[in-house]
Amino acid sequence: MKADAMNPITEDDIANYLANTPDFFARHAELLASVQLSSPHGNRAVSLQERQAEMLREKIKALEHRLMDMVRHGTENVVIADRLHRWARNLFMVRSGRALPATIAAEIRNQFMVPQVAIKVWDVDGRYGVEPFAAGVSEDAKTFASSLTQPYCGVNSGFEAVSWLDDSAMALSLALLPLRSGSANCTGPAFGMLVLASPDPQRFQGGMGTDFLERIAELSSAALSRLRGK
Repeated sequence: MKADAMNPITEDDIANYLANTPDFFARHAELLASVQLSSPHGNRAVSLQERQAEMLREKIKALEHRLMDMVRHGTENVVIADRLHRWARNLFMVRSGRALPATIAAEIRNQFMVPQVAIKVWDVDGRYGVEPFAAGVSEDAKTFASSLTQPYCGVNSGFEAVSWLDDSAMALSLALLPLRSGSANCTGPAFGMLVLASPDPQRFQGGMGTDFLERIAELSSAALSRLRGK
């Protein structure tokens, strides 16, 4: 590694030389013991070995935090999965088709602690046409539900479905779940929609995971399929 007045040696030159000369410190082992670095925990100087030990401790601490986060998320997912199981089990026990939409909403409130839940179903069999869950839905709302390929999570942007709730003023964040035949991600026309609402603006937010919401939509759709017209 040579330098002159016009091309002085830079830190990058030194770094590249050491990176490409792995036997340098084998030939100059005494340098390792004399290298002094500044500590990130104060102004004192520490040896290279001590600095490496500090870096290793920091990496271990970061990995421990990541592991704790993974364990916490895993525990939370187990709890949610257990609630989903209980919710689905209770739906299987409902014999009355007329009681099914209200049961779906009530069980979501109870099992998942959602403050407000509303549900509407359209294109139902004639015997259910006068039920509250089958009335009060405009064609625009039906078209909007069919346009959703996955649950919408976010703020209330003036959706008609908010008016289905008991207290629309307290719906500061929403999850809108289209109900349709097949999986939650299919593109067929929706035959209903679930509305989950919370006064907490962070409860349902854009970018959040929707896996469990999609499972709720799929199970609700399968249960409600018996209400549809022939």
